[in-house]
Order: sequence, then C-alpha cells, then structure tokens
Amino acid sequence: MGSVVSTMFAVLFSALAGGLWIGLALGATGAILLFIFRDIPLDKLLSQYAWNILTTQELLALPLFIVMGEILFRTRLSRSLFDGLAPWAGLLPGRLLHVNVVGCSIFAAISGSSAATTQVVGRMALTELLKRGYSKDIAIGSLAGAGTLGFLIPPSNIMIIYGVLGDVSILKLFTAGFIPGMLLAGCFMVWVMIHTAIRRDLVPESERALRHVSMAQRLAALKDLAPAIFLILAVLGSMYGGIATPSEGAAVGVLGALIVAALQGGMTLQALRDIAVGSVLTCSMIAMILLGASILGSAAAFLGIPKAIADFVASFGLSPFLLIVALIAFYLVLGCFLDGFSMIVMTLPIVMPIVKAAGFDEVWFGIFLVLVVEMAQITPPVGFNLFVIQGLTEEGLGYIARVTLPYLIIMVLFTMMITVFPEIALWLPQALAGGK
Repeated sequence: MGSVVSTMFAVLFSALAGGLWIGLALGATGAILLFIFRDIPLDKLLSQYAWNILTTQELLALPLFIVMGEILFRTRLSRSLFDGLAPWAGLLPGRLLHVNVVGCSIFAAISGSSAATTQVVGRMALTELLKRGYSKDIAIGSLAGAGTLGFLIPPSNIMIIYGVLGDVSILKLFTAGFIPGMLLAGCFMVWVMIHTAIRRDLVPESERALRHVSMAQRLAALKDLAPAIFLILAVLGSMYGGIATPSEGAAVGVLGALIVAALQGGMTLQALRDIAVGSVLTCSMIAMILLGASILGSAAAFLGIPKAIADFVASFGLSPFLLIVALIAFYLVLGCFLDGFSMIVMTLPIVMPIVKAAGFDEVWFGIFLVLVVEMAQITPPVGFNLFVIQGLTEEGLGYIARVTLPYLIIMVLFTMMITVFPEIALWLPQALAGGK
C-alpha cells in the first residue's frame, strides 16, 4: 500500500508542479494509478465516471447559481445595498465599515460565491469608504474577511460540491450554515467595533454625524434593500417553503436576478453575452475539477488508499479535538497552494473516512470544511479574495494579507468554537427535521 500512496502523491504533485490544469492533473493521476496497479478497461471505466458525476441531479444547482451571480454582478445591486445599509450602520461604532460585513452577508444569501460577494460589495463600498476618509487598512481587511461569508451563508456553491461528493443532503447543509454564518458575521462586526474604539483614527471625525440621521431617513432607505430581499425570499423562501428543491430554487434565483437586472436597466445584448461567456468558463472549470476528482477519488477507493490513510492517522491515537486542530493546520497549508474547490475534491475521499471514524457528523463536517475553505480564500499566495481585492485596489498581495490577518484569526477561533459546541451548526437542521 505504501507504494500506491507514494505513487499517487508523486504523480499528482509532479503534474501540478508542471503546470497541468488541476482537473486534468487529478484525472490523470487516478487513471495512471489504475493503469499501474489494476488490469481493468480504463476507457469504459473513465467514461462511466464522467457520465455519473456530470449528470448528477443535485449538481444542476451549481451552474444556475453561477449564472445568477454573473447576472447580479452586472446590476446596480451594490449601489442599492450601500444606500440601504449606510443610514443604519451609522448607529454602530465603526460606522460605515459595517456595510462591508452586512452587505457581504446579504449578498452571500443570494449568490453562493465568495469571490462574487467580495467583488460586488467591494466595488461600491470600498470606493465609498476610502473617499470618505476611512482607514484603508480596516476597510480592505473587513471586506476581505466578510467576503468569505459567500461560502458559509446559504445558498453556497461549496456546499453543493460537498453534498454531491459526500452524499449529504444539500438542503440540510444550507440549513446548518445559517447560524454559523450569522455568528461569524457578528464576530467580524464586534472586532470592527473593538478595533475602531481602540484606534479612533480609523474612522474620520466627519462620519460621527451619521449617528444623527433621522429614523424617517433610515426607514426610507430600506426601499434600496428591496431587490436583495426579493431575491433572498425567492431563492431561500422557495426551498424552505417546500415549493422547490435546491436545483429548482437556483432556477427561481436566475429568474429573479433577470427581473432585478431588467428593472435596473442592466440587460443589454453585451451584458447577456458577457453573462453567457463568464458562466460557461466558470462552469467548465468546475466541471473539469469535479470530473478529475471523481476519477481520482474512485481510483483511490478502489485501491484502498483512504482506508489505509485513515488507519495510519488512527494509529496516532489523536483525540477528536486534536484531529480537528490537525485538519485546520493541514487545510491552512493546502490553502496556500490550491483554491477551495480543488481542496475539497482532492481531500474529501481521504479525509471523510477519518472524520467518520472519529464520530463527527457529516453535516457538521460540511460546515467545518466550508470554514477552512473560507480561510483559504484569504491566505496567500492563492487566496481568491485577495486577488479580487487586488483588482479593486491595485494594492500588493502581502499588504492585503496583512490587514486581513485579524479576520483569519477570528475564523480559526470560530472553527474551534463550533468543534467544541457542534450544536451551533446542527441545532437548526435537527430542529427543522424534528418539526416535520
């Protein structure tokens, strides 16, 4: 078994180091392992893997949410979110910095994408904050941290991937993400308040007038949140109301996004072309990664690799808590080199048996995995959110990573907390299941 494992890692990392696309590298590694260690008809086997994974019914929600995000990226939703939230954010210490966190939380409940959340909210909020004189450090850091909520607050593309590959209910995963998502957003807001209370120079003196905005003005601003609220109700309301499955809910979201874009005047022929091209490119990339991971995962399971590695880890006698600490460290290191999708599809066939053997709930582990993938979004040199913010600000990756570090630490501590108190993630899906 040692030769099989060493061959797998040698082939995989050689392919990645050689610049081969991740999806191709994963699939090629699985095919080579089967070719070397098993005498089976690879052509028939690989075609069967391709058909099984790419025609999975639950996976249909993923491209639909991607299309929805592409549509919303070309609307004036970011302007609406800022105008609707700004009068209310002025009540809190830190003032408009909370627009970053709350705006990302709201858009996360629409798009399912961390990068899209960061891009849409940051495009308006970051420009406005810097123009008003807020500290660049905390404006950028809070946006990068809060942008990761796009994966935790449902609907989530990462949860769909995990649910399909791990054979876990996607609706239960969506439900389990609610409370952790809201609590993590609250932790970010508390840090903003503490940080700005310690360093009063982070918020310009002129912004203190926001506290005296009248209640009538605040209530009037709520109309700007109507498009976002409409989309949240359309997507999540249709699913939790029992009207639609996650895939059908995603289709409802696409229709709702088209309505919002049309009402805001964003549906030009050029916009439709950009939406189509962007969606096809993103879906093709993810499909290739999923197919490659399916081939590698199936080959590894066929050769007994996950069980061998699980037995090896079990031989160390780690407690469940120490196992989670080791997994956090493992994924933090892996996140320096791979994107979130690749991390999940590469490691899930190996890690899942270990986690099950330790007695962890599969739905809880899905939330844990989303959290560590979120951390990968803000760890250099391959943190996608860092690249998005670099495109918005033209700042260096090192600087962006430095000002984002407090939010990364908060996420690590929060992950420890849900490990000690798993009910944070499991209470709501269990309560809803008990009520049926």
